[in-house]
Amino acid sequence: MRTIKIFILSLFIAVISFSTSAFINAKPTKHNNTVAGKGFAVIELFTSEGCSSCPPADELVAKIQKEYKDQPVYILAFHVDYWNRLGWKDGFSNAAYSARQNAYAQYLHLSQVYTPQIVVNGKKEFVGSEEGTLRNAIKSGLQKPSSAQITLSDLKAGPNKATIHYQTDGNAANSVLLLALVEKAARTSVKAGENSGRNLSHVQIIRQFQSSALNDKKTGTESIALPKDFNSQNWEVIALIQNTQTGEITGAAKQDFPSAS
Repeated sequence: MRTIKIFILSLFIAVISFSTSAFINAKPTKHNNTVAGKGFAVIELFTSEGCSSCPPADELVAKIQKEYKDQPVYILAFHVDYWNRLGWKDGFSNAAYSARQNAYAQYLHLSQVYTPQIVVNGKKEFVGSEEGTLRNAIKSGLQKPSSAQITLSDLKAGPNKATIHYQTDGNAANSVLLLALVEKAARTSVKAGENSGRNLSHVQIIRQFQSSALNDKKTGTESIALPKDFNSQNWEVIALIQNTQTGEITGAAKQDFPSAS
């Protein structure tokens, strides 16, 4: 019996030692965000400062923005206006952004809209805080070659508006050019509503959004209005090509404003 007890004790110590060593040598899981392909992922987040479920989605897209900063991943945060009647008016909200979300509800055959909602490449939608679903959608978008290309250049900011030159290739019939003026980051101290007392951080906030027909048009120059709080160091323009019949986004590009001299 003594020999058996000693053997069991030795075996127990060995197991504990192995487990401890494995725990010490284990490394935190890292996401491998390098994906081969010539595709892109356009992430449209529909959010609101009046929605208590939205901050986790805002935080998720901020994390994604950092991780994919060197890849063709484009984040656009649309602040909808239908939460404004419930105690807090979101200063970034716009009825046009709610209308865009409703258009996706028709494209994607949804019975209603909600926040936070993410739509990727105009084709897939899900709850905006679902990290795994978002990562899979990004991976899928990056692996699929884009059917249209767009190049932006000569972005200039004037006193009240900016101008930008674009060139496209491969855009099909029923395509439109969408231009988004994006504020890269901002913070808001919410005084009322579901998020009352919270300081909310936002990224990639849409401040202006406009559409123009493309059809057979391959090149041109567009202008977009600038708000009073515009700062060239914290803003960019994102351009999309979208099929108006299906809602699918077929091309995307972005351009930073040149630094003020």
